[in-house]
Amino acid sequence: MATSGISRNSDVVMYYCCTICKTERSVEIDADFYCENEKCLKYFCRTCINSHRQHGWWFYKKYPYGKDKIRKWPLSKKMETSLLICIIHKGEKLTMFCRDHNHLCCSKCVELNHRRCLQVTLLPQAARGKSIDFKSLSVSTENTLSQMKQCQTYQEDRMKSLKVSYKEHERLIVDGLRVNIVSYLRECETSTVNTTHEHMQYPISEMREEIKYLLADFEKSTIKEKKEELNLKQAPLKVVRNSCIRLHYELFHLHVAIPKVLGKPELSFIASKKCLENIQQSNILIKENFPNHVFTVNGKSVHNVKMPSDSDTCWITAVCALPNGQVLVSDFDNNKVKLLNQQYQVVSHCDVSARPRDMCIITPTEVAVASNIHGVQFITVSQSQLAKGRKLKLQHRCIGIAHNQGDLYICSGTALFKFTLSGELVCRLYEDSSADLTVYSCAVSPTGDRLYIINWYYNKLLTLARDGTLLATFTDPALGGPYGLHVTPAGQVLVCGHLSHTVLQVGWEGQSKLANLATEEDGVWYPESVCYSSTTSSIIVGLWEDKILVFRVE
Repeated sequence: MATSGISRNSDVVMYYCCTICKTERSVEIDADFYCENEKCLKYFCRTCINSHRQHGWWFYKKYPYGKDKIRKWPLSKKMETSLLICIIHKGEKLTMFCRDHNHLCCSKCVELNHRRCLQVTLLPQAARGKSIDFKSLSVSTENTLSQMKQCQTYQEDRMKSLKVSYKEHERLIVDGLRVNIVSYLRECETSTVNTTHEHMQYPISEMREEIKYLLADFEKSTIKEKKEELNLKQAPLKVVRNSCIRLHYELFHLHVAIPKVLGKPELSFIASKKCLENIQQSNILIKENFPNHVFTVNGKSVHNVKMPSDSDTCWITAVCALPNGQVLVSDFDNNKVKLLNQQYQVVSHCDVSARPRDMCIITPTEVAVASNIHGVQFITVSQSQLAKGRKLKLQHRCIGIAHNQGDLYICSGTALFKFTLSGELVCRLYEDSSADLTVYSCAVSPTGDRLYIINWYYNKLLTLARDGTLLATFTDPALGGPYGLHVTPAGQVLVCGHLSHTVLQVGWEGQSKLANLATEEDGVWYPESVCYSSTTSSIIVGLWEDKILVFRVE
């Protein structure tokens, strides 16, 4: 397994440095090869490996081990030294172990944080007789390394997507500038048609100044602002990306070092503990920044949302979780949108003229409801009461709806359209007219770079780029008759199998199933909709017969 590239200016310790670069140029470059020949025993970067021909072609081919065989490299002196150093108080040597907190400690750690702990022992004593479950630790480490690499890739993809979006916006600005300049030149041309050569000099100089002004204004006020905006948006992603690289590098080298110190009880104990600490840090970073963190279900509750005034069975086709912990549900057969309090009791409702098929959040106090006919109804929430607002009339069916950064995405059954919030059609992003309900419902990633579509007719989940390009197609036996679709604020993808009675979590790439979160055995019966509430850390599933299921997750 190769490690990520480490910057020369990085704070990460390079455990294996190119021998030639260090001795001849006094610079530390991460080594890519090691030669175990007794006449050599040197490390080489990709450039300096060419000097290894001094041993002849046979030695050149046989002895240098690349990063793919790093486990055959010896334990580096830097790693051995690093193992003995406290990660909190740099430069301090580890001497103690606190069993109360399961922490490796230096003298400063004990003095500042562990003076009252009862089980602080010397490291040799703590390590004595301790055996390492290397196989289990190795599996955990490999899994974490894989997830860290995926998290890094995800951050880099988001940065690229932002850059592409910036380039698209820049192109539109340039097009607008071009139109302004052409319009101005035509105006000047018209006004100077009957003018003599002598009298044209002033208009030409005037044109030159006006065009220079347009270009200067364009460069300063528009492009510069957009570049600064791009840098601001990319900055936190770069921080997470760099943290992924650093933690991956440290964990990878700890993983490599452990087998090399198994015969040294104290070093082996320290390496295993540092490895576990790194895994813990990595998992926290992954959970906070990577949408492929898999939910774990810890409990379930069932709630009936039927009202005395309901004439039909409640068919919960959409669920929206509000930031204050309240929940909105759309009841298809009873033509209602209902507001539930934090205990999932109906406290208010709003009658709608057409059957509500889907619903999305616009602001913390406003939602947009997709009706089964040609329209979108906006509804506001204020003081636990619902009120109907404006309507949008469309020229096609509206059975699925999503919102992201001021854009409305609407499914007609066979096509996905992009609208402004005022109802202006921007474009048709995707179409599949091979059957009905091939574009049934949709959801958008938090950054807007990925669109997800339910193809009910062919039992598929599709993933599109922001321009409508098909990126991935997902099918699974556990996804029969897909209905409900939701993307969490962290980018996790949830989808319901109506006919398979399941709730699945799918990878953000839209290519693989991460988990069967709930099945018929958990009470999932013809699920219609799904939503995640970050306020309550729960997944809410709307069912066909009067009920919602609430799964507590972490």
